[in-house]
Amino acid sequence: MSTARGRTAAAAVILSGSLLLTSCGGSGSGSSDGTTLRLWHYEGPTSAMGIAWNEAVKEFEATHPGVKVKFEEKSFEQIQKTAQMVLNSSDAPDVMEYNKGNATAGLLSRQGLLTDLTAEAARRGWDKKLGASVRTTSRYDADGVMGSGKWYGVPDYAEYTMVYYNKDLFRKYGIAEPKTFDDLTAAMDTFVRNKVTPLANSGSEYMAQQYLYQLALSKADRSWVDRYELYQGKVDFHDQAWTYAATTFADWVKKGYIARTSSGTTAEQAGVSFIRGKAPILFSGSWWYGRFQSDATFGWGSFLWPGSNLTLGSGGNLWVVPKNSANKQLAYDFIDITLSKKIQNLLGNKGGVPVAADPGAITDPRAKRLIADFTTLSARDGLAFYPDWPVAGFYDTLVSETQKLITGSESTDAYLSNLQTAYDKGTK
Repeated sequence: MSTARGRTAAAAVILSGSLLLTSCGGSGSGSSDGTTLRLWHYEGPTSAMGIAWNEAVKEFEATHPGVKVKFEEKSFEQIQKTAQMVLNSSDAPDVMEYNKGNATAGLLSRQGLLTDLTAEAARRGWDKKLGASVRTTSRYDADGVMGSGKWYGVPDYAEYTMVYYNKDLFRKYGIAEPKTFDDLTAAMDTFVRNKVTPLANSGSEYMAQQYLYQLALSKADRSWVDRYELYQGKVDFHDQAWTYAATTFADWVKKGYIARTSSGTTAEQAGVSFIRGKAPILFSGSWWYGRFQSDATFGWGSFLWPGSNLTLGSGGNLWVVPKNSANKQLAYDFIDITLSKKIQNLLGNKGGVPVAADPGAITDPRAKRLIADFTTLSARDGLAFYPDWPVAGFYDTLVSETQKLITGSESTDAYLSNLQTAYDKGTK
């Protein structure tokens, strides 16, 4: 996940069109003269990852005289929709950020579009730096299923979801920080009584489906997650967890916790509504943390979703090296720099969740809380990945179906049946 998923629709259309022209036009930019490293990622410049990676670019150029990094910013949606075509062309970048999981990096690895990084991971010690839960999304088997097989990607941060809340708005309406799920719903009831919509939400992108998946996780256990994400058993979308999630989510819309108008809202718009102090609560990932640190002008805090041992999370998005990368050794060097103590410590102090930092070097109080909560989740095996991972194209299905729950145009039973159909078709 990434803060940059929330680009405006217009920007996404323009960028997507430009990418299509590049991939089809044969500009020759994929050829190598050994003096340029082409880098694509979709992190905002004020996010923890954006700040850390900008510093990594400077470090790379300082240690590689005569070599320049050509950075091209892409939106998450743009790369998600066009990666297969672009990576199958001569215009593929040398190194790029890509979403992890079976339906994304796993699919591209199965299609032969990514470079096998197994030997490089061992030679450079990446396999030792990354913990077991983080390594899960780095490796994919011959069928593109994560958790085993060859290395096709390298995360240099971890991520998880949490409840962000506006302390000033909570104080204004006399609400304490929720400690239980009942506290959370009571807080939302208070906001609704005062004509404030409690939850920032994005129906047109990932945020809405993550609310719903978190509700399901609150009634699930690890074996449920393994059945759904790793195909270790039958998945029933009409089970207790999914039924509770869909009915509760629909009920929250009816109660006014979630605005019906949010069906067409982007993640960026939802995040900005929180930053501007309009939405008192936003449930989303640690990728927002640095952005909120730099942009929010009010008091805010965060806490893990109450009443659940599981939440969405994993190792962060992956650095992948396309099969058609023209400068693979330079790409490996860049990845190595992003895993250095210097860059990892910077990432941690800017609000990211580092995977190879020196704990004593993290001095920011909020950053310490962020990393402490991640440690809590890791200790209880609480990272449950993301709902769109198991099946290629399932992200779009979840978006469109969850939008119907927001608008009230589909029953919860039909919603669950449609998810079942799409999941079963994809997993066959």
